[in-house]
Amino acid sequence: MTQILETQPERTDLPLTVMSCVVADMIEPFKANFEVLRDVTRLRMYTDTTLDPDEIVRRCEGADAVIVIGVHIDDNLYTRLTHTQGHAKCFAFGGTGVASYIDLARARQDGVRVCNVRRYGDAAVAELAIALMMELARHVGELDTQVREGSWHGVFGTELAGKTLGLVGFGGIGQHVARIANGFGMRIQVWNSHVHADALAANPEIALVDGIDDLMATSDIVSLHLPLTDETRGGITFENLNHLRPGSMLINTARAEIIAPGALERRLERGDLLAGLDVFDKEPLPQDSPLRSVPGVVLTPHVAWRADGAYASLTRQVMEAIVSFYEGGDFNVVV
Repeated sequence: MTQILETQPERTDLPLTVMSCVVADMIEPFKANFEVLRDVTRLRMYTDTTLDPDEIVRRCEGADAVIVIGVHIDDNLYTRLTHTQGHAKCFAFGGTGVASYIDLARARQDGVRVCNVRRYGDAAVAELAIALMMELARHVGELDTQVREGSWHGVFGTELAGKTLGLVGFGGIGQHVARIANGFGMRIQVWNSHVHADALAANPEIALVDGIDDLMATSDIVSLHLPLTDETRGGITFENLNHLRPGSMLINTARAEIIAPGALERRLERGDLLAGLDVFDKEPLPQDSPLRSVPGVVLTPHVAWRADGAYASLTRQVMEAIVSFYEGGDFNVVV
């Protein structure tokens, strides 16, 4: 049953911020930060999830700012919320890669602010990337099913110790993955078009590889940690993936769109590659997606960021971005 939570409803003199839907697990973390908005804005928060654009527009009626959790603001919805049926001037996204959720160029042209959250889920996403590696290496889910069904024959596993991990991207998440993998005794190498010198100085045991093809060809496991930008969209091609060695693993907890359309499916259909995927071109993953039937692929429903510590940081940053918008600041502004 949908609940509507509203802060300071009597303060009609304050501008209105609307959260048209929310992930159930995030309700309490958001409520813990309501006080941040006191005397700055009224917040109207709906406690369910809807992707119906008509319902979203109805809920956002009168909103000066919109908090966006898990909703794609396509061109039609954007127009309705900002021009025809609403007058929203700020979208505060509960995520980092907002380029895949809204047309940033159009927002910039219209003078509409778009905010994101930053570095909130470095540990959470890194830990799921490692969990996917572990699942592909040791098959814990499959083994659990075997035991419950009365089988005891087990599955042959792969040690991660001594394996070479190739990281495509070396921001906060990639660096956290490297720290965990180093504890496992893995050899770590990195390809990134822009690696900050401080990051390498803090990780002297990590090798920097000149080209992504070289990294693909010389790694036992490749984990993707690039942000989605105009430069990275579709930047990993089938030709790049074709350098992955038979039996190697590919992990993607970043964005599906950093891989060229169809390239991953084409590479996986050969059947000699393992993959752990948390992100997809279309979400939820369509029932007819070929990824569902490829052997050796572990799929999770874009949950790397969904953890207690990440939620605490995310919700706080969203609230601070809203306050900053109304008070004339620039906290976490993307455009």
